[in-house]
Amino acid sequence: MTAIEETRKLPQTILMYPMTLASQAAHVVMRIQQNIAELLIKGDEALENIFPSKEEQPEWATFDEDVNDELPAQPANDGERLTEGRFALYTNVDPEATTTDPKPSVKEAKTAEADPPDIVAHLDYEALTLAQLRARLQSLRVGDLEALLGYESATRARAPFQTLLANRITRATAK
Repeated sequence: MTAIEETRKLPQTILMYPMTLASQAAHVVMRIQQNIAELLIKGDEALENIFPSKEEQPEWATFDEDVNDELPAQPANDGERLTEGRFALYTNVDPEATTTDPKPSVKEAKTAEADPPDIVAHLDYEALTLAQLRARLQSLRVGDLEALLGYESATRARAPFQTLLANRITRATAK
């Protein structure tokens, strides 16, 4: 009986042999690679004991740890938003307004002289960051955009805001 059963299983068993052989070959190859890696690690440790490495740093090489020691300490911003670098576009703090100078700056004088359009008060434009303004641009008409651009140019003249408004006006008029 068993010979007949084994004979019936023979076609399935023959189909499985190539996969079994490939699996066993892969297993042998990986085992050889592991053995070689272990030997290399042992060889490195032996060479390290015979010839200890010198902990010298070339004079032309600089690392972050070295540079940070030479830099002056950064003042804490006490929770204020950053107004320099890549974060300047996402803040609404005027860097000149943070000074303790009792005289009003040129931009503050321009803001006081400029008569803000209704859209400035409606959007609370002065408190908007660049990202918040970008999110609201789709709902504004071309006239409102031009009024905001004129107001921005007359007051704070922030280049990213002016570019954003000018680009939106161009796209809106092209439609």
